[in-house]
Amino acid sequence: MSFSRAEAFAPATVANLGVGFDILGLAIEGMGDRAIVEFQESSKILISKIEGDAGKLPRDPKKNVASVSASAFLERMGDKRGLRIELFKGLPLSSGVGSSAASAVVTVVALNKLYGEPFSREQLLPFCLEGEALVSGYHADNVAPCLLGGITLVAGITVEAIQPLPIPDNLHLALVTPEIAIPTAEARAVMPSHVSLPTLIHQTGKVARLIDALHRGDLQAMAEAMENDLVAEPARASLMPHLQYVRKAAKACGALAVFIGGAGPTLCALCDAKSVAEKVAGAMKRVYSERELESRALSTRVDRRGSIVINAE
Repeated sequence: MSFSRAEAFAPATVANLGVGFDILGLAIEGMGDRAIVEFQESSKILISKIEGDAGKLPRDPKKNVASVSASAFLERMGDKRGLRIELFKGLPLSSGVGSSAASAVVTVVALNKLYGEPFSREQLLPFCLEGEALVSGYHADNVAPCLLGGITLVAGITVEAIQPLPIPDNLHLALVTPEIAIPTAEARAVMPSHVSLPTLIHQTGKVARLIDALHRGDLQAMAEAMENDLVAEPARASLMPHLQYVRKAAKACGALAVFIGGAGPTLCALCDAKSVAEKVAGAMKRVYSERELESRALSTRVDRRGSIVINAE
């Protein structure tokens, strides 16, 4: 069964999880983007509305991740029909919570519904990656969890390379996003082009430790691994305002670890209870408030569903 109009939702995501640069990511409850996609008589793709971006996102269909992903889908279908896309950005731009991935995913999921879902959710990955590549290259550490939900190991850009990981029952998160933008390209530019052999050994050991801890549901071991990144955090710490103060305040309230969300500036705290996550979110926000910097804070959990269709007609 096909439809003429479909609406979808895609959750925020946090990539890297400290030590897993470009290979680990998780979806977040409570934040995300919506999109409405419908066919139009013209053969062109039209981005008819974008809300929540403060006018910053391009309307040119060749430069917007949503329309580029949609175009890849249409090309695969061999369909010459045009589309009208309305995008509702619930995620701040350049913030480290997968805003570009959400735009790509939510559009493709809605478009797949228009066609009666000819592709499984996993099979939509390549189309979403075409849009994400505009912003940060071909890697799926945000796209995969946004599309599929949960915590994912991303060993490549094919469906076969994506592996879901266990979600410990007592895993809670607190996030804070200061109102500054750190474009992904800028955050990637400061990354080292080479690492030493001892650093490689250390980093791979901590990634293995983190994945083992997830399988055992050991939050303490997860925390130890997450905060032992010798590659991304040392390179990016100077881009994160007041990182050390946020980490100190979070831990004083019971956080087990604090790590940079993706490219930042979002900071994410690992907690073992909802009440702790709520206190930690408030404490992290106060650090920025005391320094006259606006921020958004959230107590949340891992989103297990990924992107979903809200309505179709």
